[in-house]
Amino acid sequence: MALDEPGDKDELFDDRDITYIIEKELYEKVKPIKVDFVNSPMGAGFDISSCLAKDNACGSSCSC
Repeated sequence: MALDEPGDKDELFDDRDITYIIEKELYEKVKPIKVDFVNSPMGAGFDISSCLAKDNACGSSCSC
């Protein structure tokens, strides 16, 4: 993740009042996207998850 300004090939999506920018083509493949901030014994950071297309290694599950 990085701070950026949207471009012509970007899609905007909101998750809990925060707006994210992602390339439109990638967004179509991975939507919906969920972004969480987590604290764990290994440290704190962002956890980004999505439901990938059925033809990926995870199959049709969203638990990847």
